[in-house]
Amino acid sequence: MDVQKTIEAINAQLDNIKDPVAIAIITQLLNIIEYQAQEIKELKAENQKLRNEISKLKGGSGKPNIRPQSNGNHSSEKDRKPRDQQKNNKKSKHKNHQIIINRIIKCKINRNQLPEDAVFKGYKSVIVQDIIIKTNNTKFKKEVCYSPSLNQSFMADLPAGYDGEFGPHIKSLIIVQHFAHKMPEPAIVQFLQNHGIKISAATVSRMITDNHEQFHEEKKDIVDAGIRTSLYQQLDDTSARINGKNNFTHVLCSPYYTAYFTRADKSRLTVLEILNQKPLNFQFNASAYALMKQMGLSQDVLTKLKELHKTILEHKELDKLLASLFPQADRHTRSRQIILEASAITAYLNSSNAVKILLTDDAPQFKQITELLALCWIHDGRHYKKLSPIIVIHQKKLKIFLDRYWNYYHELLAYKKKPSKVFFNKLAKEFDMLFSTITGYTQLDERIARTKLKKDSLLLVLKYPDLPLHNNNSELGARAQARYRDISFQTKNIKGTESKDTFMTIVETAKKLKVNAYNYIFDRISELFKLPSLANLVACNTS
Repeated sequence: MDVQKTIEAINAQLDNIKDPVAIAIITQLLNIIEYQAQEIKELKAENQKLRNEISKLKGGSGKPNIRPQSNGNHSSEKDRKPRDQQKNNKKSKHKNHQIIINRIIKCKINRNQLPEDAVFKGYKSVIVQDIIIKTNNTKFKKEVCYSPSLNQSFMADLPAGYDGEFGPHIKSLIIVQHFAHKMPEPAIVQFLQNHGIKISAATVSRMITDNHEQFHEEKKDIVDAGIRTSLYQQLDDTSARINGKNNFTHVLCSPYYTAYFTRADKSRLTVLEILNQKPLNFQFNASAYALMKQMGLSQDVLTKLKELHKTILEHKELDKLLASLFPQADRHTRSRQIILEASAITAYLNSSNAVKILLTDDAPQFKQITELLALCWIHDGRHYKKLSPIIVIHQKKLKIFLDRYWNYYHELLAYKKKPSKVFFNKLAKEFDMLFSTITGYTQLDERIARTKLKKDSLLLVLKYPDLPLHNNNSELGARAQARYRDISFQTKNIKGTESKDTFMTIVETAKKLKVNAYNYIFDRISELFKLPSLANLVACNTS
């Protein structure tokens, strides 16, 4: 039996059915088919995964994991961008006046080839871009003096940045090639050797990871400035590996900076530590206890906890408190987690540097840690794009709703440009109408109902028009980490990980601020300090 042809035949007859009871029954049956189709799809995927695992256990390789070619089905740019922006996405060409001219050469005409009446009329300029790569090796002759009275020799210092065998230009180039241009270390070695530099792979590796305390401090200053001077922060995370172990790189950003933090997990406490930028404190007061109760802590444990402490604790002090409350370390793990998270959230919200608004996806670790949570419309829209109905009438209903969804999104974009109280009320009312829609396609209706529950977070932009409607800023930051993963499968140790996080922060922030990353890093390595710090530029740009 050809199931697909049978379904198509049913679809063709649906419009001819007039009996409301029959329509209701058929609607229910069609929804059952959709659920079963989805379940079959998931079971097939799980079955293939288990087959792969069995094959590997038997010494085989399993089925290769080939990612499907993207078809633009996940909240595509075409869906969400205003129509006038879809017409031309090409990058504008460099204007001639933006190109630095290093030399001017006049091209002469062979006069012998000209007619006798040819008259000179001036020049026509043609700009040709080119680059010269050559060594700039320097032999320093360091003056040496000797003091007989002290029996001591004195030697002149090398200029700043010239310690070791290599100068600041090579050091800066290696860092920028690796972190900005995503060039693997072996390729950097080959590039330099091809152009006459005698350098080893170990030396390149050390230049990437060692002696960067100054840049680590700059990263900290960038994040402090970004958090302090912006109304909202954006957060996302993506996978990373350290010496064979899975970790997560968290991306914290605003329109004027992007910062990276690689951690072992993506728990709520880790997110709080990143936002706090220093070790967490844990506060026990009425607010903390109310939050613990809301998070599901039992009344018995809550009563015991209230009897033990009412103060602010550091992590070690809280560990002792939890040890006395729960002597068996392997039990009550959920209660321990609730106490840790609720007390940490309370302390953070009462601190002077607490972020007011966090813009993220709908992951659980981002909830309750800031005063307000804004959600990404693009992430929400992807849930609809993941629906893959096999019934034609359901496909039509999904398309109709998605058109309404993105039309509403475009209205929000218009509101951001010109907010008003009348527009505010109109959009709030339209949201309720749109996400109260009942289509009869059950999976779509369930998805619509889930979006409606997020109303406060999705419509926070009505109160704060400067908020973006999406979390693309942090997703682009996460994509840079993913591209780095392509050239460096993992970092080997904490030092290498810290270097990666720091230089990706500097490179991506410089890009946002339209600062040349090479010039900036060279300025710091050579200790010229002619360029203003990125942290100061972040503070000047944000509001």
